Amino acid sequence: MQSLQKITSRFIPLRIENVDTDQIIPARFLKATTKLGFGKNLFRDWRYENDDETKPKADFVLNQKQYSGDILVAAKNFGCGSSREHAAWSIQDYGFKVVVSSFFADIFKNNALNNGVLPVTVTDAFLQQIFAEDADATLTIDLEKQTITIDNTGASETFDINAYKKTCMLNGYDDIDYLLSMKEEIAAFEKARG
Repeated sequence: MQSLQKITSRFIPLRIENVDTDQIIPARFLKATTKLGFGKNLFRDWRYENDDETKPKADFVLNQKQYSGDILVAAKNFGCGSSREHAAWSIQDYGFKVVVSSFFADIFKNNALNNGVLPVTVTDAFLQQIFAEDADATLTIDLEKQTITIDNTGASETFDINAYKKTCMLNGYDDIDYLLSMKEEIAAFEKARG
């Protein structure tokens, strides 16, 4: 995984509540065994007419050229539904590093953290402030300080994250990398127990 410490980026506003994992990545695309290639099918049924990549739906936000960035801002209750890890894979493979919402399903939130995507939970009021910004607006997420800021206005909130997952994201560790980073401490502990 890549480390994530601080990011400033434009964002893509997905103003749809209760987005479930089947909408994020439809079940018919779950046949692959690696994490690569899922991004092209992110929100597939919302992005294309009749599943035809040559017919993008102009009214869907990912198809609107004025929006871009490494941050997806979603309405309340993002990632509900089945526990498929592929939803996090597709978001990460598409290029999003952060997803912001006022509520995440727990399993999605953990899958995102395990796959290098930072879920940032904000209040409903702050989410509406973000949605009120124009297409050129940027957000700054500082993981070390656990803050999210709307750069145009300076409005800011703090967010919670598990301390272990924060360490992993700051350093670009998965669970194995984290254990390997503690190799000397583990060896010292074993020697002391000897």
